[in-house]
Amino acid sequence: MPIPPSPAELIDHLVRTRIAGNVATPRENNLDHYRKLAQGDRHYWFGLEFGDRWTDEQDVLAVMAERCGVNDDLEHRMGQDTIDPRLTVAALERMAAFLRKAAEGRQRVLFATGHPGGLLDVHRATAAALRAAGGEIVAIPSGLRADEGSVYQVADVAVFERGATLWHTHSPAPMAAILDGLRQAGRPLPDLVVADHGWAGCAAQQGIDAVGFADCNDPALFLAEAEGTLQVAVPLDDHVADPRFYEPMTAYLLATAGLAG
Repeated sequence: MPIPPSPAELIDHLVRTRIAGNVATPRENNLDHYRKLAQGDRHYWFGLEFGDRWTDEQDVLAVMAERCGVNDDLEHRMGQDTIDPRLTVAALERMAAFLRKAAEGRQRVLFATGHPGGLLDVHRATAAALRAAGGEIVAIPSGLRADEGSVYQVADVAVFERGATLWHTHSPAPMAAILDGLRQAGRPLPDLVVADHGWAGCAAQQGIDAVGFADCNDPALFLAEAEGTLQVAVPLDDHVADPRFYEPMTAYLLATAGLAG
């Protein structure tokens, strides 16, 4: 793990590596996802229940501009879109507060990712630091199944596997399988979930404190944060050219949480 950067150094790094700033996710993809969420396509709800509260694409865009930093002009339909790196840093600091609380209270924490190609090591490093500080990492039940695949843990991080391959998934079903499995085993649910995609959305919808990472084309978690269902949504490009680009960000998160040493 590198030396934790200062906030200004981290902002510079986020922009240079396109974790934030001018990101690779195109504007047309963002707007397509906002529109489909507003139209009630549950694939884009990430296990959350929005009812009829977000049926206007422009309302969704307004939240994404405020909490993620995308362009707020609905007439900007194609081309470059953005994530505000200052919002990324601020959200990392809010996430760090939950991690600090979890360590100090020796809480039960579950880590999970639907983006193993990008974020697995972020979650792994955070879980390892929390365990070293005395936090309890939830061990999920064995033999869990969801979406015609398996749910298990790699380096303390829950993942979804199908055909001997870790899958990128937005589905809430793997997290639902974990929570149902814990209940059936008579074991307590997590005090905190650190995740992304439907893993975070499902946990938050079930009333568990959840914090997560979300891309600018993943509006559900930002809407859930705005409504108070999800505690923190950290805006970032969740699959950049090299997963090692996330290491300074992770170092900053852990240092801010008091988990760096």
